[in-house]
Amino acid sequence: MIRTLIMLAALGVAISGCAGGSAPRSAGSARPATAPHSTIVVVPEVMASAGLQGVIGSPVSALTRRFGTPRIDLAEGDARKLQFAGRACVLDIFLYPLGAGTEPTATHVEARIRQGGAAADAGACIREVESQ
Repeated sequence: MIRTLIMLAALGVAISGCAGGSAPRSAGSARPATAPHSTIVVVPEVMASAGLQGVIGSPVSALTRRFGTPRIDLAEGDARKLQFAGRACVLDIFLYPLGAGTEPTATHVEARIRQGGAAADAGACIREVESQ
């Protein structure tokens, strides 16, 4: 009986070590840390650049020079999302590395109207955000 209780206690200690987690990230950190660079890359489908005035294929540094400080800057693994806002539209730019160890570049753009969230013309939204 005592042997069974000792084994159960040891099992409980071993299992409790698995219940831990990482500390929550601070909500105040606006700038994401440098994204880890994986050696395994799933190459995303790159959106056709027609009408997107040089956004597709641009790195973060070029996009922030062009549009200013993003309203939202999220990193998850090697991927990144930048969000910029104009008076009437919101522009989301998604960046992914196109090869192992390469800098993420813009591969996809989505634009929507601020009020209601309906899809908007990406080219018009780019011009609006750029003019602010």
